[in-house]
Amino acid sequence: MPSVKLKSSRDKIIQNMHPWIFSGAIDSVSGNPANGETVEILSSKGELAGKGSYSPSSQIRVRILSFNPEEEINSTFLHSRILKSINQRKQTIDLKNTNAFRLINSESDGLPGVIVDKYNEYLVCQFLSAGAEYLKKNIVEILAEELKPKGIYERSDVDVREKENLKPVKGLLSGKEPDDLIEVTENGIKFFVDIKHGHKTGFYLDQSDNRKLLLNFVKDRTVLNCFSYTGGFSVYALKGGAKKVTNIESSLPAISISMKNFQLNNLDENKVEHVTEDVFKVLRKFRDEGKTFDVIILDPPKFAESVSHVTKASRAYKDVNLLAMKIINPGGILFTFSCSGHVSQDLFKKIVAGAAIDSGRDVKIIKQLSQSSDHPVSLNFPEGHYLKGFICFVQ
Repeated sequence: MPSVKLKSSRDKIIQNMHPWIFSGAIDSVSGNPANGETVEILSSKGELAGKGSYSPSSQIRVRILSFNPEEEINSTFLHSRILKSINQRKQTIDLKNTNAFRLINSESDGLPGVIVDKYNEYLVCQFLSAGAEYLKKNIVEILAEELKPKGIYERSDVDVREKENLKPVKGLLSGKEPDDLIEVTENGIKFFVDIKHGHKTGFYLDQSDNRKLLLNFVKDRTVLNCFSYTGGFSVYALKGGAKKVTNIESSLPAISISMKNFQLNNLDENKVEHVTEDVFKVLRKFRDEGKTFDVIILDPPKFAESVSHVTKASRAYKDVNLLAMKIINPGGILFTFSCSGHVSQDLFKKIVAGAAIDSGRDVKIIKQLSQSSDHPVSLNFPEGHYLKGFICFVQ
């Protein structure tokens, strides 16, 4: 089997059990491994320390699959990892009221680069790394055998694959082609999801727990949902008794699904307003008009795609939070999020604090938020904690 040997200063990677080995940590490579092929990982002293997937085009040269030198990376290994992930969800998710959740969360579930989301009777997969692509056939076969879904659909149509010398791919992998919209249930609330064309794999599953929390803050209140996508937070707001909900979303297809989601849950559409413009422009317009709200949700897309984008992203996060604080009523509630992995929770807190100072408002964090329990974060992989947020009380 091909192998990579670490530099003497990088043996701590193995000791800390971090699943990434960057190119600069490698002393030598032997055996000419193919893209995604499994390689042995040797310490600087030449001792076998584990096995991982090799990616010659990526800065993350090896993604470690196992720190057990004796473990073989085969169907038995993959079957064990997948079953472990399935069993964890059975213990942490209310399966009676939820049939849409993340089943495999890549590195944090011991399968680097592999994302599997369950939407009712369908599975949606993303294979984001060379190693994940290399193991794809076996993984799909095991998923089909264990879960017997109606179909398995691939949504590996993402730019990150280019870093792994892989082309974007999407389409049916197994079973029956999904309908244009699939009905799912989350916390007892129904949604339509477009798994073939929607953002990510179709729905922001990582916000499930946070959407449920919103129910506690909206009764008889006016709610503004910025970057509303298909109306996840908005549906919960009306379910919680909101007086009126305003959605800001620039995507017409997303707004169309949002409207269907209100109808699906028999909600009063007269209580919903849709604004199909840029969020920043609309918030400035509301500020200038003196329009205010009792509850505001800020769940923007990823502003920082890389470390080089953090400064620009920080300005955008501060701007949108400042604008929200300018138009929220005294005693109002702000749900604010960042899904940029390169923006740490501490930095995001400083950004929100800076916005509070500039707004002249007294803002208190009453709860810190993270991704839902179906998106676990392995303690040896802190990079898995990408979604961070706060519930703020604004006076």
